[in-house]
Amino acid sequence: MTARNSIRFLRRGEVVELTAVAPIRTVLDYLRLEEGARGTKEGCCEGDCGACTVALGSLKDGRLVYEPVNACILLLGQIDGKELVTVDDLSVSGKLHPIQQALVDHHGSQCGFCTPGFVMSLFPLYQSGAVANRKMVVDQLAGNLCRCTGYRPIVEAALAACTGKPDDAWSEARLEIAQTLAGFDDGTDLFIGDDEEFFAAPAFDEALARLTEKHPDAVILSGATDVGLWITKQLRPIRKIIFLGRMRSLREIVETIDSVRIGAAVTYAEAEPSFAAIDPDLAELLRRIGSKQVRATGTVGGNIANGSPIGDTPPALIALGAGLELRKGRQTRALPIEDFFIAYGKQDRSPGEVVAGVSIPMLKRGEAFRCYKITKRFDQDISSVLGAFKFGIAQGRITEARIAYGGMAATPKRALKTETAVKSLSLDDPAGWAAAADRLAEDFQPIDDHRASAAYRSETARNLLIKALTEMAGEATRNTRITGMREFAHAG
Repeated sequence: MTARNSIRFLRRGEVVELTAVAPIRTVLDYLRLEEGARGTKEGCCEGDCGACTVALGSLKDGRLVYEPVNACILLLGQIDGKELVTVDDLSVSGKLHPIQQALVDHHGSQCGFCTPGFVMSLFPLYQSGAVANRKMVVDQLAGNLCRCTGYRPIVEAALAACTGKPDDAWSEARLEIAQTLAGFDDGTDLFIGDDEEFFAAPAFDEALARLTEKHPDAVILSGATDVGLWITKQLRPIRKIIFLGRMRSLREIVETIDSVRIGAAVTYAEAEPSFAAIDPDLAELLRRIGSKQVRATGTVGGNIANGSPIGDTPPALIALGAGLELRKGRQTRALPIEDFFIAYGKQDRSPGEVVAGVSIPMLKRGEAFRCYKITKRFDQDISSVLGAFKFGIAQGRITEARIAYGGMAATPKRALKTETAVKSLSLDDPAGWAAAADRLAEDFQPIDDHRASAAYRSETARNLLIKALTEMAGEATRNTRITGMREFAHAG
């Protein structure tokens, strides 16, 4: 089948088709420089401030869903087959959208630079039909920064507008929009450019195999929450991009009694229910990865393939004993995820090889898991230290241990000597816990950087292990959680 050489998306009720699309063209640049729609603002250009937020409509399991995304780091090719909605589109015949009117009524804007982003972050919540509460609103707006208004009037505006009864042009046209988006799903591969410079989005395994074999130097793109910064901040001259977002086989989640397999192109938002089914701490970890905008596009597979020593999911997946599947051409191989990370910036992945998915074992009876992310800022911040712990427990004693940390070494890494020291300890032996935690100094020699000092990291890692054991011992009354208490659900 011949590949399609244009991207198509829905914009203001009309189908837009573009054939001249540079591989690194961002949605923000397209809007401001080509379309002339300047309501969407350029702020940080790295997906932090939210001033550039737009909404993408897509079909998920046959249902029309809107999600906020950062236009500054989202590549234009990634919106193929979707609906693009910006703040410029919302008012109709001079009448403000209900979200915009609520912000006016509650004095939710001063200088106004950040306001378009707030409006567009709230637009998906409004369209969802959910009756918003304060917790939902705060989570929805975690990726939007305002330095002059203060969040109280913005939150009040959101609560006033998002009442569970959307009434706007989009709610009236949902069926028509869904039908148009369904028509975009033609199952064809996408290739714009030539062999020297291109944006490719294969739909099937065979096309991906051909592309990676022919172009092992191409950048493999998943969510662009990191690659986008290579373009906007590092100004890398990327000429070849292979986008995985249209690969059906990489967007699947397969749940069994024993495990969950997450395809490499599954977003954080899509993976959250499956992570929650494994353990509530995993769901909370995903909720604190970036913002709603980041979680709508960033992927679990991309977080692994990136290989960052402070990536959020790898330590948790290592502690859980997850397995990684890699694909090169038509060949696949599997390895424990802990073996994927070799050294700083170096992973066990050859040119043209793609992370295809990760398989995560379900917790068994008698197993307990804890995961903690420590940051300077609670929401939307990178980790100073991340600790993940899985213990097998029988008759009040630890029979098995898997302990992993991020931010403590050049790669996410297991604490093997500490694991040995923890085994056979009693959950009624705090002195033994402390002695075992001292072995962390043999497993890790962290460094000083702008996120944390080495001494802080060492002490924090030690305290997190003690905290995990304290919770597993059932001493939840000690208020070890900022976000609320939880039961020791799995140990028996």
